[in-house]
Amino acid sequence: QVQLVESGGGSVQAGGSLRLSCVASGYTYSTYCIGWFRQAPGKEREGVATRNTGSGNTAYADSVRGRFSISRDAAKNTLYLQMNSLKPEDTAMYYCASFATYTGSWCDLLPSTYNRWGQGTQVTVSA
Repeated sequence: QVQLVESGGGSVQAGGSLRLSCVASGYTYSTYCIGWFRQAPGKEREGVATRNTGSGNTAYADSVRGRFSISRDAAKNTLYLQMNSLKPEDTAMYYCASFATYTGSWCDLLPSTYNRWGQGTQVTVSA
């Protein structure tokens, strides 16, 4: 059974930084798309950053490009999201999600593409 467990959320002032972690377990495939998504109250869930575990290719939402960085420690089966220069509009529940794929595939930012989800970790950025 695939499990994704997020951690690292919290409250921070605008301009600050946080690093989110997602520990993945139970995978039977060697390659998958894995990424970070977020959902603010009253808004739809949106993609933040994704990564292909085989190729290492990444994708970022325009709203976070240059401020956020997605990375992975394969030995620890852990995905990270380094968030710098945080803004109040980054406030949301952040989720880790994945689906099995192949090395050359493009990992898009559409939440509907992903079929495994964690429980989320809250990020709150105050002005």
